[in-house]
Amino acid sequence: MTIRVGIVGVGVMGADHARTIDRRIAGASVVAIADFDHARAVAVASEMRDAVTFADGRTLIDDDGVDAVIIASHDSTHKELVLAALAAGKPVLCEKPLAPTAVECREVIDADAGRGLVSVGFMRRFDPSYMELRRRVLSGEIGDALLAHCVSRTVDTWPGGDSASTITNSAIHELDVVPWLLDSPIAEVSWHAGRTSRNSGSRQDPQIMLLRTESDILVTVEVFLNARYGYDTRCEVVGEIGTAALTLPSQVVVDRDRTRSVAYPADWIPRYADAYRIELQEWVDSIDGGRPSELASALDGLAAGLVADALVISMNERRTVRVER
Repeated sequence: MTIRVGIVGVGVMGADHARTIDRRIAGASVVAIADFDHARAVAVASEMRDAVTFADGRTLIDDDGVDAVIIASHDSTHKELVLAALAAGKPVLCEKPLAPTAVECREVIDADAGRGLVSVGFMRRFDPSYMELRRRVLSGEIGDALLAHCVSRTVDTWPGGDSASTITNSAIHELDVVPWLLDSPIAEVSWHAGRTSRNSGSRQDPQIMLLRTESDILVTVEVFLNARYGYDTRCEVVGEIGTAALTLPSQVVVDRDRTRSVAYPADWIPRYADAYRIELQEWVDSIDGGRPSELASALDGLAAGLVADALVISMNERRTVRVER
């Protein structure tokens, strides 16, 4: 059986999903594409073997020729489109965040009604380096975890967006991966900022977030979206008898002119190419097998959303906030 996939939103992320499914995923085919920019939808569809374009996401979702849906449109559209997929009874992979607020995430969970049709694109759970880091941390190899340090830096931000969207759209990856990595939910948060980059526009950039897990592990998260030098994700866990950390995302070191250097990617696509491929293959295989996927669930999306909501409160009120459950 070939799973016929429709994709709503083919900007950078949606277009990459389309190409990955078309070229690298077994058992699936991209058959439908919708985007508010119709010319962009047509351009991406022309790269596929069988894809046609639709005027809007709802029409695509309701089409009988579409078996499963990927939502990669603007965050503000996620809830509406996921609810449409649920109403059509179709499995849906929603790019992060599941919705901009926890209230909206709860609406999705209520509509899913335990069917398990919703998966969330927290792809770091499928990244080989994060998977190996988690294995070593949970094995006890470095003793009990005491601290963790996370860094997420990008070259620059897309136009628009504010300080809150740094949390709900970018830091949301750390808000999901930290509890997964440490096997402990986030219980308390505080948001901090100092001097802001002149390249940040109206957005506070960088931001520092302090997270405390239920097992009392303290986690620092730095998010710097206009770092300019490259796309850079770091994570180190400090244990009682050692540390474990991701290595720099480069497979080649160049020695030249008395200088040693590594190259940084311009965005997240090459850094997490393996993670996206593995995640998409698991999603397709789970649909074909009629089983729950191993992707993050709607409940995981809600958990990250609750932490994000608490961080936005902390940012606005400058205080430590307990995470709602």
